[in-house]
Amino acid sequence: MKFLTAKATTAIAAFTIAALGWSSSAFAQVSLTIYNAQHETLTQEWADAFMEDTGIPVTIRNGSDLEMGNQIIQEGANSPADIFLTENSPAMVLVDNAGLFEPLPQDILEQVEPGFRPSSGHWTGIAARSTVFAYDKNKLDEASLPKSIMDLADPAWKGRWAASPAGADFQAIVAAMLSLKGEEATSAWLKAMKENSSAYRGNRAAMAGVNNGEAEGAVIYHYYWYGDQANTKESSGNVDLHYFKNQDPGAFVSVSGGGILASSKHKDEAKQFLKWLAGPKGQAILRDGTSFEYAVGVGAASNPALVPLADLDPPKVDPSTLDNVKVTELMTAAGLL
Repeated sequence: MKFLTAKATTAIAAFTIAALGWSSSAFAQVSLTIYNAQHETLTQEWADAFMEDTGIPVTIRNGSDLEMGNQIIQEGANSPADIFLTENSPAMVLVDNAGLFEPLPQDILEQVEPGFRPSSGHWTGIAARSTVFAYDKNKLDEASLPKSIMDLADPAWKGRWAASPAGADFQAIVAAMLSLKGEEATSAWLKAMKENSSAYRGNRAAMAGVNNGEAEGAVIYHYYWYGDQANTKESSGNVDLHYFKNQDPGAFVSVSGGGILASSKHKDEAKQFLKWLAGPKGQAILRDGTSFEYAVGVGAASNPALVPLADLDPPKVDPSTLDNVKVTELMTAAGLL
């Protein structure tokens, strides 16, 4: 139905242009291609609402953060992408460091709180997610929870916790730790993680492992728990969330990014999309939908089920500093990748 809606929108617009005697060549150029590493359902919801508002067709190509980021780098100036959207910041930094983003105008940047966009101004935050420790509430109580994510390196936690080290989500958390604690401390923590933790494929699987009694806790992002709680609770019925707060590396809030490619042939339309996304209508989809990601627009409200963003007390991390290349190197040296 979404495909038919997009086709119908295009057909109606084309008919209108012909009826008014305008050239159809200009309309044919107004079409956006998004390389999307955000959750497919969320980006589709954004794209459908944007098309309904503007009549501008949007094509979405889906992949993972680093997969799409590396593809853009390989394609360089020949990339067909107009816009790149990610779940986490490191892939945005990768493309930015390659000089492939178009600097954004102030009217887009100023829509987003300063803490949720990079100092470079070459891309912007569009949503956010909090690091949490998802724990088995039948095995752990408040007093026995780790006070810091760094505590999980202690031998006392051996065999008791889980994560998804191969995923972009976890690697973004490690990138924040690297930015906050430095290479020596991060390397030591990762080596201890190799000894102490169990590896799962994906945050949801790690949470399910906790729910099934396979681990006492897991380092994940918050919205996996909220999404499961809103449905069957099949993977979270025995699980609760611990927020580290206190500006701990484990309280890191990861920024989902959006940027416009310098090679885009439709920069005006791409800017229109990104401004819409970071503006009231795009952010309202986060508030009213079921993605359970945080809104980052100035004055924008998040889903009321969430712990308020203002209460998380996360560490201050400039998204521009998140170095996935070094993270991959350290995690490989620790035997995690």
